[in-house]
Amino acid sequence: MRHIIRGDRAALAAIAIVLAGCSATAGSQTPATPDDQAPKAPRSEQRDSHQNPQGDRTAKTRGDAGDGSGKADPAAVRANELGAVPVLMYHRIMDEPETVDDRTPREFRAELERLAREGYVPVTAREFTSGEMDIPAGTHPVVLTFDDSTPSQFRLGADGRPDPGTAVGILLDVAERHPGFRPVATFFVNADPFGEPGGRRTLKWLDDHGFEVGNHTLKHSVLEDADDAMVQWDIASNQWLIDKALPDSPVVSMALPYGSMPRNRQLALTGEYGGVRYRHQGVYLAGGRPAPSPYSADLDPGAIPRIRSQEATAEEGAYSSSAWLDRLADGTAERYTSDGDPETVSFPREQAHRLAFDHREAARPY
Repeated sequence: MRHIIRGDRAALAAIAIVLAGCSATAGSQTPATPDDQAPKAPRSEQRDSHQNPQGDRTAKTRGDAGDGSGKADPAAVRANELGAVPVLMYHRIMDEPETVDDRTPREFRAELERLAREGYVPVTAREFTSGEMDIPAGTHPVVLTFDDSTPSQFRLGADGRPDPGTAVGILLDVAERHPGFRPVATFFVNADPFGEPGGRRTLKWLDDHGFEVGNHTLKHSVLEDADDAMVQWDIASNQWLIDKALPDSPVVSMALPYGSMPRNRQLALTGEYGGVRYRHQGVYLAGGRPAPSPYSADLDPGAIPRIRSQEATAEEGAYSSSAWLDRLADGTAERYTSDGDPETVSFPREQAHRLAFDHREAARPY
């Protein structure tokens, strides 16, 4: 199969209470800990938790993306699997936006409707970076990502179903109205995701329904200002919490809070603290432009750009989702168009120089 993995509240109360008294210092070797203890925070940032140390994380492939099994003439559908992919970035969905990152439910629904009309098919960040985007010929992948795990994005009602006014509820409704528009997304979570202590109920629902859970650090820290030990603690501690809720779903995607890159860039992709190892196949920035194709030599898995969801008339509107979707639609920016065949990478012959070395055998130029 065509894929290359590029770069292969209750619990936290315990973290705040128990680890506060620990004496580990940054840069010192972490002593062996019982299986129910979380990694100790370095220096003054120590916290405690109940941790089961994890080994290396490897990608777990979920179900197929869907209907992309039919082969088509690449030229007939104008396939270009070296084109750009919009990775959209969302935060809060609220009736009265307070920051440039917020969107109203109406605005969010309108953007999803536009994507569906224009032939986009949602894929997860995991599917994107692994190259497992099995979508129909002539359609375009889009990655919907949500930062900060707020209740406006997702919460469950007493009946165990998503609140229809949340981002997930709206996405499910739009997908029901538009067959082929997959109701999937990636949620980059912090401590107490979606306002639920530990997040076990909410994270499990998302995972069970095809959504991806990614890492956004425990404390939503500015990683550029942190030393190497603190960077790894903040990422590993959050991964440990996700592991407790989803022990069978490896965390392979991370979004940098504020788009702030650690001074040691490699630590965003892979690291270890207190016996918890993490390895991400994709690290996502805060915004700016569409991402290169996963088959393009231009893709840097350690710094994948995203696009803030907003109108072109808003602040910094030139870099908004509305503006970029316009450019992708009119050809000003070349967008990824699927050939419908998960075994090949199709593109106009004149773009052959953009193909990553690892994907030469799957190349299907025309």
